[in-house]
Amino acid sequence: MKLIITDETLRNRILFVLGALVVFRLLAAIPIPGVDLAALQGFLENQFVGLLNVFSGGGFSNLSIMMIGVAPFITASIIMQLVSVISPRLKAMYQEEGDSGRMRFTQYSRYLTVPLAFIQAFGFLLLLRQNDTIPTLDFLHTLANVVVIAAGAILLMWIGELITEFGVGNGISLLIFAGIVAALPNAVSALIFSFDVAQLPTYIAFAAAAIAVTAGVVFITEAERPIPVTYARRVRGMKVMGGISTYLPLRVNQAGVMPIIFALSILLFPQMIGAFLARSAVPFVASAATAVTNLLANQWVYGILYFGMVFVFTYFYTAITFEPHQVAKNLQKNGAFIPGVRPGGTTSEYLGNIITRITLVGALFLGILAVLPIILQGVTGITAVSIGGTALLIAVSVVLDVVKKVDAQTSIREY
Repeated sequence: MKLIITDETLRNRILFVLGALVVFRLLAAIPIPGVDLAALQGFLENQFVGLLNVFSGGGFSNLSIMMIGVAPFITASIIMQLVSVISPRLKAMYQEEGDSGRMRFTQYSRYLTVPLAFIQAFGFLLLLRQNDTIPTLDFLHTLANVVVIAAGAILLMWIGELITEFGVGNGISLLIFAGIVAALPNAVSALIFSFDVAQLPTYIAFAAAAIAVTAGVVFITEAERPIPVTYARRVRGMKVMGGISTYLPLRVNQAGVMPIIFALSILLFPQMIGAFLARSAVPFVASAATAVTNLLANQWVYGILYFGMVFVFTYFYTAITFEPHQVAKNLQKNGAFIPGVRPGGTTSEYLGNIITRITLVGALFLGILAVLPIILQGVTGITAVSIGGTALLIAVSVVLDVVKKVDAQTSIREY
């Protein structure tokens, strides 16, 4: 802490982050015109909109000009990751070309963010109009709102990039974290005003569970399986190189929060379509849409589907981000090997078996974490607060990342 205060460069980086977050929160308080706040509060109870509010940094809760937040950029990043699976060129750019390749990959994601911002802005304005949250507008007013909302998303992406470059930590993650933290006062006030002395033991148990869940999130996020690696001894001229032993860290939760985002996007998409089609003039379409919406509104059905999709997508995203064949190839190219395992195909198979086993733990963890709020709210009946979910995972990951970046900066200054 003393070094943070005395070191001018590190202090300026932290102040830049704080200033950028203040600007973001000020912009997130500017609403678009013609909002029905009563209808908005009811609409925000939808879990899909609740997720969007997390990724907008709380900007959707008052339909601000930042209402879609970094959602277009996150969507663009997901699309680019999926396309890289079927495109050898993008795959090589992201995995084999180093930092320059990743920078170009990210630049393509930024380009894709622009049209997605306009599409999402129009789509959510249409959804809000369907739910009578905003009035019906003429073409020019609708176009103006779409342009303003899309510009807000692009501006927020730029602010996030500035934080990454001139601040500490990942800018996009910090913006989402700021929205999560900004929602805490409302959650605490709702808990205080709904406080019931008769349920005091329940609240105490709830607080203990919150601490336990947070500790579990930290443990699983930081957990890794070290694979011993030895570099072969090589003689070049009069120099002896290699002969050292190190380890290859395989994280238990390789996929991070992405499986939850994938699962929610697919699971809640039918609910959004059902909201459109429920008002259809065709009786069969309207009744089918209502039946699907009511089925997904069942907490048990929703929880089972949610858990299953998170579990499957954890394996899917891990397979995208970690390729045992490529890792084995890189180890062999650098003269490294795993003791007791033949280089090449045998090493690839060995790493694949290990990542499959440890991903099982990560998949179960993410699945339980995703449905934990549903379980606790169903058992306790307390809806003012919830434990677990995407917000907690993001918050813990961001805090750990920032702490590591600050420690790295301070270590550089000390040495």
